Amino acid sequence: MLAIRLQRIGRKALPIYRLAVQESQRHPSSGRVVAYVGSYNPHTKEANLDQDKLSYYLGNGAQPTPRVVRILKDQKIALPSWVKDEPKKSLSTRHPEKLRRNQPKEEIVAEQSSEEAVPAEA
Repeated sequence: MLAIRLQRIGRKALPIYRLAVQESQRHPSSGRVVAYVGSYNPHTKEANLDQDKLSYYLGNGAQPTPRVVRILKDQKIALPSWVKDEPKKSLSTRHPEKLRRNQPKEEIVAEQSSEEAVPAEA
């Protein structure tokens, strides 16, 4: 099975990626690439894509990775109906009951009333 994935090129701390069509069982940095269908620069968000090659490989069943799907959608390239678009993960707090803003208000009211009672007696 073929996969359309990002292959990192570029220097240290300045990555640039190629969109490579490879066998899905191979590592992206290995040399066995079927075709290069474009490039992506994450710093400028610029993507240079060969739409003819992309449509050919997508039409023949090449599976894009979730990141590649997002890049293709940003470039407004039509994807087949079988490509799954995974929604972004929602960030959630692990233990929201431990947050200060979620603590019961009774403790705060009790502290304020005890502070007011001390000066009244004096």
